[in-house]
Amino acid sequence: MKNKVRVGMIGLGARGMGLLMGIVLHMEDVEVVAVCDLYQDRCDQAADRVAETGMPRPFATRDYREVMAMGDIDAVVIGASWSDHTEIAIAAMEAGIYAACEVGGAYSIQECWKLVEAYERTRVPCMIMENCCYGRDEMMVLNMAKQGILGDIVHCAGGYRHDLREEIAFGKENRHYRLNNYIHRNCENYPTHEIGPIAKILNINHGNRMVSLVSMASKAKGMQAYIRNHKSEDSELAQTEFMQGDIVTTLIKCAHGETITITLDTTLPRYYSRGFTVQGTQGMYTEDNHSIYLDGTHDAFHMNWKEQWGNVEQFREQYDHPVWKKYIQEGVKGGHDGMDWLVFSDFFESVKQGTETPLDVYDMAAWMSISALSEESIALGGHPVSIPDFTNGKWVNR
Repeated sequence: MKNKVRVGMIGLGARGMGLLMGIVLHMEDVEVVAVCDLYQDRCDQAADRVAETGMPRPFATRDYREVMAMGDIDAVVIGASWSDHTEIAIAAMEAGIYAACEVGGAYSIQECWKLVEAYERTRVPCMIMENCCYGRDEMMVLNMAKQGILGDIVHCAGGYRHDLREEIAFGKENRHYRLNNYIHRNCENYPTHEIGPIAKILNINHGNRMVSLVSMASKAKGMQAYIRNHKSEDSELAQTEFMQGDIVTTLIKCAHGETITITLDTTLPRYYSRGFTVQGTQGMYTEDNHSIYLDGTHDAFHMNWKEQWGNVEQFREQYDHPVWKKYIQEGVKGGHDGMDWLVFSDFFESVKQGTETPLDVYDMAAWMSISALSEESIALGGHPVSIPDFTNGKWVNR
């Protein structure tokens, strides 16, 4: 077992730098030995921040292949642009280095297969860093589902519903890749926040799998309206037509008959919500009013449900996930209400132990594939498309 994990940080934009400063540098069992970004100023800034903690100044490079060639590195954290995730993760696996890959959708099904094939060839773990799988409510509902409290799960829903208009519109100034994605693609481009926790509840890749999907996209008007009102001086962007529909709705069917609805909603004015909802034969949970409804307990409120809205805390003591009970006692740390710390703690513990990661390459391929498949379904006018079995049949007994 390793006492220290020697880590390279690849991709040092807003997310990568946030992880470095907010999470990784605060972990006592981690040493940052390399930093990498296409932009030299980001490399220099990251190296300075590491050195300020008292660690040796890390190797800094603009070429991730130089990080893989160092020879004395245990893991890399990939926070680069979506389109680079797979290439870098495969290079890490082929170099015998654990890969922690930030979230985003795939650009092709071939890309997902390459990930799986690289793992099966090298047996080096690659973990998708889906922090929402570690959310307190998500884990509590998972705990309830595994105990049978909600009965037979029939339907789940979720979404990435987050007003990103400013981030997208100022993509050139901030050197952020979302802008070009919204100009050129029309798909469910960020599926893993919603799919991740649902996949764990429905045992996807572990006795169940997603078999097909249908996606539809609304017209794209939100970004044009925002730019007209907030950035009209940018004549080039003001004349740009965006491909990305304002609302993308995807319906997924699972092998055991469950359905999943996921929604992308990022270019219209709205409040933040992941819309996490789980419905079973004995009850339901819904994030939007932070409520649990149990058959036989809340029946009297089914017509006047507002009286019970926000009742989740009443169930916390009984059903809070053991991970979170311990976390609350020890003190919540890190970003996104503590989720970031938990997902990275699990990853680095796997590296130290030399074991498989809790979210694996099959999860990564299945969840990321939703982007490429939704793009195909939308282009075909909402035609159903099959979801590949990236486990090649192993899901039945995994």
